Formats: sequence, C-alpha cells, structure tokens
Amino acid sequence: MNGNPGTFPRRRASLAAAAAFLTAVLAGVWLGAVSCAGGEKRAAVFLYTDSDPFIASYVEEILRIAGSDLKIERYYARNSQTIQNEQIEEALARRPDIFLVNPVDRLGMYPLIGRLKEENLPVIFFNREPLPRDLELWERSWYVGARAEQSGQLQAAIIASLFGKPGGPAPLDRNGDGRIQAVILKGEQGHQDAEIRTEQVTKSLAAEGYALDILATEVANWNEEQAYRKTAALASRLLGRIELVISNNDAMALGAIRSLKDAGAFADDNGDGRISSLDKSWIPVAGIDGIKDARDMIERGYLAGTVYNDYRTQALAVVSLARSVLGLPPLPAASPEAGPIEGVAGSGSAKYLWVDYTPVRQQ
Repeated sequence: MNGNPGTFPRRRASLAAAAAFLTAVLAGVWLGAVSCAGGEKRAAVFLYTDSDPFIASYVEEILRIAGSDLKIERYYARNSQTIQNEQIEEALARRPDIFLVNPVDRLGMYPLIGRLKEENLPVIFFNREPLPRDLELWERSWYVGARAEQSGQLQAAIIASLFGKPGGPAPLDRNGDGRIQAVILKGEQGHQDAEIRTEQVTKSLAAEGYALDILATEVANWNEEQAYRKTAALASRLLGRIELVISNNDAMALGAIRSLKDAGAFADDNGDGRISSLDKSWIPVAGIDGIKDARDMIERGYLAGTVYNDYRTQALAVVSLARSVLGLPPLPAASPEAGPIEGVAGSGSAKYLWVDYTPVRQQ
C-alpha cells in the first residue's frame, strides 16, 4: 500500500509542530475570542449519526486527545436535523463551554449560529461545512475540514493510474472500446461533498482525456448496506459491462465489493492464490475516507484505492482550537504524527482550518 503515489507527495509533521502552528495562529487571530483560562471545561459534540464508520473514528480520536481538563458530551442525531436541533436545545440548558457540531444539514445552520451568538457560546463545525455567510454571522464560529474538490481530484488520479494513458494499452478496458464504463455510488442527493466529489472525479478524468460512460448513478446515503443492495440490482443486469465503480466514500465501496463478489466478480481466475487486477473478473472500485476496513481491503486486493480523509489531524485541529478558545493549555507533544494544517482567513479573522487528503492505493 502506498500513501504517496504518483505526483501527489505529502509533507508529514509531528503533532507538536501542528499544535504549535495552531497556537501561533490562534494567538495572533483569535485572541479576543479566548475565554477565561483555568479549571475544567466542557464540550458538547453533536454528530449526524452513530452508524458512519468515518465519523465514529473521528469522534474517538477527539475523545482520545481531548485531555482530562476538557470533558466531552456526545449527542447522536440519527441523521435527523430535527433531533439534532432538540439535542442542541437540551445541551444549552446544561451550558457547556463550547459546541462542536457535525451538522445533519449544512444548509440549516443559520438558526443555530444565531442562537449560539445570543448565548455568547463558541462553536466549531467539522466534516460538514456550513454556508460561508452563515459562518460569518458569529465571530466565535469556525470550520475544520478537508476540501471536497481535492478528494475527487485524487480519486481521479488513482483511477488514471489503473487505466494507463488514454489511447494506450488498457487491460482493464475489458471490452476494448477505448472507453470506461462506470457506475457511481453517490453519498446523498444534493449533499455538498457528494456533489463536489462526483463532479470533480468525472471532470478530472475527462480533462485528462478519458472517455467515461456512466452506466448508472445510485444514491446510497454513505451506507454500506444500501450500497450492497443497490449494487446487487445493478449487477443483475450490468455485471458484464461494469469496468469501474466510483464511490463517494469507503463504506459504500465496501458494500459494492461484497455485492459484486456475491455476483461472481473478484474470483481468483488465474489461480495465483490472491485477488488482483490480473484476474479477469476483478473490477476496480475506488473509495474515499481511508477507513481501516478499506485499507484492509486494499491489502487483500479487492479495493483498488481510496483517498484518506485525515480524521486524526482534523480531530487535532478541532481539539487544539477548542482548547485555545477556552484558555486551556496546548496539547502535549507525545502523540502520533499529524499532517499539515492550513488556516484561511474569512472577513478579517481566520475562520477555516483545512487538512489535505492523501491518495492510498494498491502497489
């Protein structure tokens, strides 16, 4: 498995360096937002669901590094904005020191931000970005995440590495027509990341000269079981034609692989004792997120590649920012390495912390 393939190198930095970056940025930009230091602080963390493996890893990392002086209260919204709104009102009565919000509906954050402004409570959004104009409503609101455009572009780079240069020899072009017959598994209809990832992967491939025929686009709501069922229906009529599966996340990619395997794909056709692209029934499936199960499937030869959504560094950014806003000491240096964090200003104050994606693929 290769974390830095092709022309996409990535600098690595220690947690201490990343934390020092945050401390310097916060000291220079958000000094006016820092609350009185001292004592134990409480953070209320709101998560859109408890069934997303990526979000589960993300919140576990927040809990792991938060520190004994920052107590975390978790709320799971079961993918309902109504439930999340009710949970936020419940938490307001308990008066935590800071809100950490993974929204169900990024378009519905204006009332929440206005409410927290009234209460003079800071909020850090993560994973799902509110509208910029909503984020600007309250100077003590921020966003931590990764750029969806980059994930689609890197996913396209992984696919390009599999199919070779356009017009050249392409063993994975099973029917030899010079085109790629693909199925797309979409996270949510209208969801910002799903739309951007889908647009960018297809646009990037087209810009490099690849001819893509989209056989079907199925919405599977980031869910492995939904992807399994929808891919099964597609395989029943398209199995011999599918040359590529593009998935907006790893969970759906894993569901697609299970379904295609049940339909007869991913057999050890050449009898070499392992599953790989050398087998005629192998179908390239590309995901996004880099969850552990996806990396395991890359090692086993089933998943062609994924794009690592660096939840560890994002969790570091969330916790470091929260601790600085609350006047708590910086995180200790003794932690796993973290990637670079980029601060971006908005309306005169730094509003965004961005973390790069990284391509991961079979060797």
